[in-house]
This record gives sequence, structure tokens and C-alpha cells, in this order.
Amino acid sequence: MKKYINLIIRFRWFIAILIPLLSLGFATQLKHIEFDGSYRIWFGKESQTLKQYDEFKAVFGSDSSLIIAFHDENGIMNPKALGVINRLTNKLWETPFVARVDSLTNYQYIHAGDEDPDDIIIEDFIDDISALTKQDLEEKNTIALNEDALVNRIISADGTTTMIVARITAKAGAIPGAIAKINQYVNQYVKEEKESGYTFHLAGGPVLNMAFATLGQHDALTFTPIIIIISMLLLWIIFKRPSGMLLSISIVIFTFIIVLSIQVLLGYKLNNFTANMPVFIVAIGIADAMHLFWIYLIGRRKGLDNHQAIHYTVEKNFLPVFLTSVTTAVGFASLGISEIIPIKTLGIATANAALLAFILTMLFVPAMLAIINPKIKEKELKKAQEDTNHLAHKYAKFIIKYDLKILIASIIVFGSMAIGLTKLRVDSNTVRYFREDVPFRKTVSFIEDKLTGPMTYEIVLDSKEKDGIKKPEFLRTVEAFEIAFKKEFPDARHTTSLLDVIKKFSEVMTGVKNIPDDKNLVAQYLLLYSFSLPQGMEINDKMDVDERYLRLTASMNVVDTSLDLKMIDWAEHWWDNTPYTAVLNGQTVMFANMQHDVTDTLVQSIGLAITVVSIMMFIIFKSIKMVPLFIIPNVLPIVLVIGVMGWLGINIDIGVAISGAIIIGVAVDDTIHFLVKYQEARRRGYNFEDSLTYIMKYAGSAIIFTTIILSTAFMIFSFSQFIPNVNFGVVTAIALIIAVAVDLIMLPAVLSLYDGKDKSFLSK
Repeated sequence: MKKYINLIIRFRWFIAILIPLLSLGFATQLKHIEFDGSYRIWFGKESQTLKQYDEFKAVFGSDSSLIIAFHDENGIMNPKALGVINRLTNKLWETPFVARVDSLTNYQYIHAGDEDPDDIIIEDFIDDISALTKQDLEEKNTIALNEDALVNRIISADGTTTMIVARITAKAGAIPGAIAKINQYVNQYVKEEKESGYTFHLAGGPVLNMAFATLGQHDALTFTPIIIIISMLLLWIIFKRPSGMLLSISIVIFTFIIVLSIQVLLGYKLNNFTANMPVFIVAIGIADAMHLFWIYLIGRRKGLDNHQAIHYTVEKNFLPVFLTSVTTAVGFASLGISEIIPIKTLGIATANAALLAFILTMLFVPAMLAIINPKIKEKELKKAQEDTNHLAHKYAKFIIKYDLKILIASIIVFGSMAIGLTKLRVDSNTVRYFREDVPFRKTVSFIEDKLTGPMTYEIVLDSKEKDGIKKPEFLRTVEAFEIAFKKEFPDARHTTSLLDVIKKFSEVMTGVKNIPDDKNLVAQYLLLYSFSLPQGMEINDKMDVDERYLRLTASMNVVDTSLDLKMIDWAEHWWDNTPYTAVLNGQTVMFANMQHDVTDTLVQSIGLAITVVSIMMFIIFKSIKMVPLFIIPNVLPIVLVIGVMGWLGINIDIGVAISGAIIIGVAVDDTIHFLVKYQEARRRGYNFEDSLTYIMKYAGSAIIFTTIILSTAFMIFSFSQFIPNVNFGVVTAIALIIAVAVDLIMLPAVLSLYDGKDKSFLSK
């Protein structure tokens, strides 16, 4: 170790120049950085869910739509509102990557001819707006509010709210920049209609993708500098000198630049989670550098010269900082087992950052200390040393005196917090990833309150034979399902399929809205309908080419994904009691199914991290007694913070799923520093009180200060508009505070009871 430190001191200028230059070299790649907010980033290439969705799109086209909704309290059926609808409809038809547009004006109205009732006419519901009289408008309103395909889909039941729906082509998601281009066009259209006085609400897949990208970039560009500035201020306050602050922040910046640049070189794009890597690297880099600089100052206070203090701090910190770096890397790397790709890439990248931060810390910090040789004021440092020793002694005496009471109180407090586990819910609904004041979230709420369910299930019904969707018995089963589904789940607001067209034809022809008994008659209705439709309004997105599969779209309210999964399961099992089958698909279903991955990520990553780290501790400390002492302080914060979530009503989402492994990775640092210093003191022959004093002097203060900085940094995310980031920040900050309480209060109380008089317990 001495040779290694001497080499650093000898080549200090080379190291001090090389690392910044290396970082600058990597930084040139950052100009190629891209951000991806599409739905596909959440699923791996081998994802069965994604494969099923791609198969659905290959048959039926995309389920992604762009929605423009607005409200007129006097009713939509007036020349001004209809003019807006007509203009927006026409503009959307001309927009690149738009496959189809549905609105009140271009709705294909099926009705009998005025002169010959036997003639069936299919035409735009509203054509020449200027020719409509007041009476015409009233008649149109009455018709619209009695059309099953319109009411609670295109127009609200009270006639005051409407929406224009533009179906996006299946290939748009695979073309770089297509989604952004669509949003750009639509925002321009809405801007041009501003003089109408209406407030337009935008929703749908492209708007959701842009919301993800916009908020992710906003959080990265806003919170990263804020967190770095706050960390710098706290470091300045703690160390009372710029050198400690600058050295710690330098490690963070170098690590972040190198890791992010490597991500760019490997072809990865930033997403809502990897954009937060700087914050995780702040947590990693500051902790390492702080411990190194803290012990360096203690060495100088003891009268060591600059080079002696460098030897002193590196020798004392190399093992614990190495262990904390490896265990932190293990914690983050455990996220690599997740099926959710942004979490996987975040975990692997940050695990690499933990190891890189260790290397940079052990090279750059000693080299810079050898160069800058921070000045030490003897009187000031002597006073600080006396204060530290005094507080450390008081702490040790307090733990020993009240050890049993501390343990009992801890059990009561922690037990009460853990009860909150019974109140937990898991929710990965993408709409609820955004605060209620985010425009996308406001639009979804507007549509749900005023019009229909803003989420959709795409239900693919298999008739089991070619041309099977035309069979009356199959169609009656579809009708029975629609009735049963809506009755069982009020959150199913509206269903749409070719069944609506068939029943409408029957109503026009016979005066009764029912399903014909003759398969050939059904075929005639569908043939006549398809021949009468204008280009772009075909029905090939409602069935497959063999007419075996029928697409049924259900408009759903925003609900917890647990209820989504219940409804999906119920719908598929309902068809098990028929000669037919059903499979639910679409983006809403995809994200609902991701709930299993969220739960698995939380449980499996924590389990893996704890297992691997515990094995490492056993190998390193060569004592089975160390394992429970290590596990308890690091499992408790997670259990307790999840209990707190239950009490606070915070759902488990993707943000919380990643927090578990990160809490293990970061909080475990405190336990390692505590136990390494404790074992070191006991091996020196210190009694229990002196051992606790030794811990507080050489590790306790740094643990407390690190926690203050990190919990403050993570709490900044509570101001995010992206709820997973909010939950991640709040949960992690609370967990780190709990971890410190467990490590510095409960753990020493346990040691006092079991090791206070027995020097052989951990010293061997």
C-alpha cells in the first residue's frame, strides 16, 4: 500500500492532468446524445409482450392515436364548433404519419334515402356546414346523440364535448423524429384555431411520448445542476474550505462524463431514468471522496504533514471505500435482471460508475492533496478535534447506558412503521406517472370527466374459422360479452367494433337494431359498407384479411394497474366458456402487464443484492456472526420505508422499484464503514465504549454528513412532475435517514447488549 501511495504522490501532476484531459476527451461524444421517450424503450427486443403487440399491429395497424378534444358549454352542434372540427379534420388528414381521422363531421353516417327508403346511404355526417339551418343543426344533434358509434366516443352524451381522433401509422414509431414531427404539426393546428376561443386538450400516444421526453429532459437539465450546487454548498459548510468541496464534486463530474460518454458510444439513448444518472453518481462519488478527505483532515489535526496524512487516509479508507464501492456496484447491478429496459440500463451504467468513482477517488484525490497541500490552522483544528472527541464520548456513553431501551423503542417505532406494509398498492399506470397539473394528465382527466374512457383495451376475438366473424352466433357472443363486461366493470365506458356497423345496417333496413340471423346478410352489410367508404376509412383495421379475427376496442377509465389486470384477466377468461377465445392487446395492456416486472424488479433486485453482498461480507470478514449484523441494518430501511409508503399512500411504481436496490447499494456503505471501524477498534484492544468513540471519530461524522447531502439531493426530486422520480427521491431520502438511525443507534445498541463485555465476538 505504501508503494502505491508513494507512486501517486510521485506522479501527482501526471494524474492531476491526465484524468481531466481524459474526461474532456470522452465529453466530445456528448454532442451525439439523444433522448428516447417512446413506449418501446420499456421492453426488451425479446419481450413477449412487445412481440404480441407487434403482431397485433401487423394485422390491425397501430392503436396509437392523437386526440384533440374541446368543450362548448352551449353544445358542439353549432357552426363555429363544427367549423373548427372540420378544419382540424382536414388538416390531420394531410399530416404525415396519420393513417386515418375520425371526427363528428366525417363520421360515416348510415341511413335510408329520403326518396327511396330501400336505398342505404353512407356519407359524411356533416358536409356543408354553411348550408345548415338552426333546425338542421338540432336534427343533427338528435341523431348524433342516438348513434352508438358516436355518443360517449366522439361526442359526449350531453352534446357539449367532442374529440377528433387521428390514428397514427404503425411505422411512425420506428422512424426517428416522426413523433416529434406529428406533435409539431398538431400544436401548430391548435395555435391556428386559437381565435375560436376554445381550450384544446391534446392526448394520445404521440403526446404521451413527448411528455415522457420533455419531463425527462427537464428533470435532467434542472435538477442535476441544482443538486450539484446544493451538494457543493453543503460540502463547503461541512469542510469549511473549498478544497474538500471541489475534490468531491470533481470526482462526480469526471465519473458522470466518462460513464455517460461510454453509454453514447455504445449506442444507448437517454430516457426518463438514465437521465438521472448524475444524481446517482453524486451519491456514489461524494461518499467516497468525503471519507477520504475527512480522515485526511483528522490526520493533519494529529500533527501529520501533508504526505503522511495522505498515507494515513488512503491506508484507513482503501478497504472500506473499496468494499462500499463494490457493494454499491452490486446493488445497482442487481437492477440488471429487470425486464424493464430503462431500469436495466440504469443499473448496469451506474454499477460501472461506482467502480469508476472508486478508481478516480483513489487516484485523483490523493494526487490533488499532494499538490494543493491544504493549510491547517492549529488553534481552529485543535478546537474542532476536542469538540469531536467530546461528542463521540457522549454518544458512546449514551448508547451503553440506554442500549436495552433503545432496542425496545426501535422495535416499537419500526414495528409501527412496518404495519404500513399492509396498506401498499402497486401501480404502473402511465397516466399516473405525471402530476395532475401536467398538460397530458389534465387532458386525460378532461376526457374522462367530459366524454369517455381515455385508455383503451384492444380485444382480439378469434372466431376459430375463416369468415367466422360474420356468423350470427359469434356476433351474438360478442354482444353478450360487451353487455357483461360493462356490467361487471363500470370503468369500461364504451366498446367499438364492426358489430356496431352490422346492427346499424339492420336498424336502417328493418327498423330493429339487432344481429341478422343470416350470415350472408351480415356479409352483404359489410360489403356494402366497405364499398361505400371513402379512401382511408376502410374497415381493414377492424378485422384480419381472412375475416377470422375481430377487433373490439374498449374505452376505459384510468384505474390502478391491479384493476387493469383484473379486468384483462376477467375478459379473457369470460371467453373460455364459449367456443371462441380472446386476447387483450394494445399499449394500455402492455403497461398494465409491466406491473409484474415492477414487482419482480423490486423483490428480485433486493434479494440478489442482499445475497451477494452478504456472501462478500462473510468472505471478507470471515465471520458468520457478521452476516446478520450486516443484513439487519440494510434490510430494515427498505422494509420500513415501504411501510412508510403504505402510511403515506405512495404506490409502488417503477421509481420505487429501482429505489430498493439503490438503497441497498448506498445505505450499505454506512454499515460497512461502521463495522470495519468497529472491528478495527476491537482488534486494537479497545473496550466497547472506546470502540464507539473511535467509530464516531473516524466514520460517524462522515456517515452523518454524507447522509445529509444525499438525502437532500434525492429530496430535490420531490419537485419533479414525473411521479416515479418523485417517489424514487422521497423514498430513497427517507430510507437513507432510517439507515443512519439504524446504523448509528440501533446497531450499536445491539452490539452493546451482545458484545459490550465480550471482546471475542467480532475481534477474531
